[in-house]
Amino acid sequence: MPKTVAFYTLGCKLNFSETSTIGRSLSEHGYQKVDFHEGADVYVINTCSVTDNADKKCRKIVKEALRHNENAFVSIIGCYAQLKPQEIAQIPGVDLVLGAAEKFNINDYIGDGLKKEKAEIKEGKIKEVLDYHSSYSIGDRTRTFLKVQDGCDYFCSFCTIPLARGKSRSDTIENVVKQAQEIVSQGIKEIVLTGVNTGEFGLERTEGATENFYQLLQALEQVNGLERLRVSSIEPNLLSNEIIELAAKSKVIVPHFHIPLQSGSDELLKSMRRKYLTNLYTSRVEKIKSLMPHACIGVDVIIGYPGETDAHFLETYNYLNELDISYLHVFTYSERVNTTAYKLPGKVPMRVRNERSKMLHILSDKKRRFFYEQNLGKTFPVLWEAENNADTMYGFTSNYIKVKTAYDPSLVNEIFELQLNQIDEEMVVKGKMFLLTV
Repeated sequence: MPKTVAFYTLGCKLNFSETSTIGRSLSEHGYQKVDFHEGADVYVINTCSVTDNADKKCRKIVKEALRHNENAFVSIIGCYAQLKPQEIAQIPGVDLVLGAAEKFNINDYIGDGLKKEKAEIKEGKIKEVLDYHSSYSIGDRTRTFLKVQDGCDYFCSFCTIPLARGKSRSDTIENVVKQAQEIVSQGIKEIVLTGVNTGEFGLERTEGATENFYQLLQALEQVNGLERLRVSSIEPNLLSNEIIELAAKSKVIVPHFHIPLQSGSDELLKSMRRKYLTNLYTSRVEKIKSLMPHACIGVDVIIGYPGETDAHFLETYNYLNELDISYLHVFTYSERVNTTAYKLPGKVPMRVRNERSKMLHILSDKKRRFFYEQNLGKTFPVLWEAENNADTMYGFTSNYIKVKTAYDPSLVNEIFELQLNQIDEEMVVKGKMFLLTV
């Protein structure tokens, strides 16, 4: 009987793309993928380490895996594995810890898949991680996450990602287009471009190279059969007017932008070592809305950063309140060893951080509802998701409004026009579906 393997992914869309690729690699080596709860022979846990909670969650998932099969071989990969391999090796039941480069050769390290008395660690120095590994997810969701870039050269004061993933490096336009064609050939209608710092695509190739993110988008627009192209996230300083104008004219690039801000205080942005101030961020939002009034704009924001006073927080709150955005992703600052911010004075009490987080979550709900209300009565194409729910299925409009309808298996992975009529108690929109567009 072939050995079985189950996966659990923490963190970002980039991790999901890499987990899926590693899963396909193990399948090629004879492993049969099963659900997490089925008691697999091998468990692969792909970790995140953006916050302290992600580290703690890894322990919980290891314990849960062993509850399903106490003899399972447990492998830990991902950012947490690169940053703190010795710490992970002490977690009861862990057999293998793989660093940033080693995870893509996981089959070579699993061996016979038998449990070990002591966890084996395979991780190199992050400065030596220079190779780029292509990845994309498929089979898990209606849309596919396609990795185009890895690593980061920014070294923001609060972030460990450069230490976990290394220097910025990218795929080539030729290879990304080839992968997009493979994805579309399998019936996928929407591709989400992912990376650590997606907008940095191609910028590390300085010797005569001219590839950049704008050119990548232009090339992907030409992929036959691709209905939707979405960008997972892009830094405001890399979101050029040229890219915004391309999206506004495009029939493939959707009107949805997720743009990290982190703080509405220029003083804190400087301390964070961000590469922009609020005036540039505002100009990006205004440019988007001037060309695409219906566009959805999401914002990352950190609260509780060292030195964040009540005045700083109110500056951020008021700035976001006035900005024409659609929702927030709120992150509570978490102390990370080996970052500049870890050594800064002015630690914000956790009680205060939680209060500020609650205020911004409430603001986000208000922003999202207002954005939804602005679009009621309008008609948008909806890509319907595969859901294991006998009564209801969900989908997203091109501008990222979540919608619902009665479950119909014939709708899965299909695009229909939907007139948005009503926001329900779940903050999901219902409407009238009347025209098949593809």
